Amino acid sequence: MVDVVRVMTALAEQGVTVLFKADAERMRDGVRSWTFVASGGPLHEDLLVRTDAISAEACLDICLPQLRERGLVIPE
Repeated sequence: MVDVVRVMTALAEQGVTVLFKADAERMRDGVRSWTFVASGGPLHEDLLVRTDAISAEACLDICLPQLRERGLVIPE
């Protein structure tokens, strides 16, 4: 299992702002209730990686490879 706090901390240390959210209303509706957004900062101005998914794990499975492809260091 991925340590979300460790991932978010590593990204923040690299100048990336990270939001990871569970939406209760969308969860009740049975739709993609988890959102992950990573956006640029002083070091990565043009960065935007976002997904809405059915689970926290699905968000990470989608977004972490994209962040690694852009040269960010993500702990396992």
